[in-house]
Amino acid sequence: MATDHSDQAVAALARERVDHRFKGLPPNAEGLTVGELAAERRSLFTGGFTTPVLALSAEALEHNLVAMERYSAAHGLAFAPHGKTSLAPQLFERQLAHGAWGITAAVPTQVRIYRAFGIQRIFLANEVVDAAALRWLAAELDADPDFRFIAYVDSVRGVELMDAALREAGARRPVDVVVELGGGEGARTGIRTEPECATVADAVAATGTLRLVGVAGYEGEVPKPDGERVRAWLRRLTALAADFDAAGRFEGVDEVVVSAGGSAWFDAVADVFAELPTLSRPVLKLLRSGAYVSHDDGHYRHLTPFNRVPEEGELHPAFRLWAQVVSRPEPGQAFLNAGKRDAAYDLDMPEPQLIRSARDATTRPATGLAVTALSDQHAWVTVADGTDLEVGDWVGLGLSHPCTSFDKWQLIPVAEADGTVTDYIRTFF
Repeated sequence: MATDHSDQAVAALARERVDHRFKGLPPNAEGLTVGELAAERRSLFTGGFTTPVLALSAEALEHNLVAMERYSAAHGLAFAPHGKTSLAPQLFERQLAHGAWGITAAVPTQVRIYRAFGIQRIFLANEVVDAAALRWLAAELDADPDFRFIAYVDSVRGVELMDAALREAGARRPVDVVVELGGGEGARTGIRTEPECATVADAVAATGTLRLVGVAGYEGEVPKPDGERVRAWLRRLTALAADFDAAGRFEGVDEVVVSAGGSAWFDAVADVFAELPTLSRPVLKLLRSGAYVSHDDGHYRHLTPFNRVPEEGELHPAFRLWAQVVSRPEPGQAFLNAGKRDAAYDLDMPEPQLIRSARDATTRPATGLAVTALSDQHAWVTVADGTDLEVGDWVGLGLSHPCTSFDKWQLIPVAEADGTVTDYIRTFF
């Protein structure tokens, strides 16, 4: 849900000046505004950009936004994509324009960023026990009656800390919360058993500062996840919602929130949420997948549910990191000028995909190249016998894991298929 304030705040990003803070951008663009540079529609390859430079595909971004909008609508799901993936308000604006209910956050700092850009519906997929953050949240809720905020609770102690901080802050509006059901023993956060969930719900009801509005969790933390285990856990979640409703725990709320859904099992979420029985009030079935916006060439390429249901759509990888060959010290070895400071490496190594010749600007597949390791500012590349690769050539790398790709770049060019840069995405990590 966007506002005039969010439109204005995002538009203001185009007035920021280009300077040394933004790596990869053309040195001769110094002093231009981001909007002025975008209007020049420079080529990523001949427009003065320096390597390494990360680019997003304009076509893939739009395709992915449409794909998840259609999928959510087809399955009757509201959608609050996880904003931690990109922390890019320009992408939030586009996600909201493509039907998103709101944006999900992981920590209060992200909520503050979202509010600075006018986001009116925020789902915080975490318990907040930080008194300073709760004081700020209470003031934000009190100042804006249209601000919808929902957070997890997963312990009686957490409820006590939230209640004490909100009472001390003099909060006038209750904070809406959902009980987090954990994925099981050894999972991350969340309450392990249904009786414990009821105890936490009782603790919420005993406060005047919190209001129970639903249940939630993250199916990606189910131990040894597969389709059967994930669906079994999701049925526990929906059964918990039905049990709470039957017990009258949602009296006074307009709708019951039931939320799950990372980027690996949203098909299971859609299936099980469709089975949810009729409750005493409408249900907001809230999906939170975030990595879809850029997708990737590794982890999520293998895990996306669209591999299981290809008839329902597909996602396209939007990232490409362009680096340059700076050393060929041995016949089978090359080094690129991009490393851990530039590329995601926590799940998979970058994948060489294209070579752009420094001699004649022709592009060819990066057959025979493999990244074996990353230093801070270098990629170690093995080169197969017979592979044509020279110092100065550009190598286009596919990346794995969007969350640790976006966070290394403050301003990311958006390029069309021919390399024309049409926009720049500002991140706030």
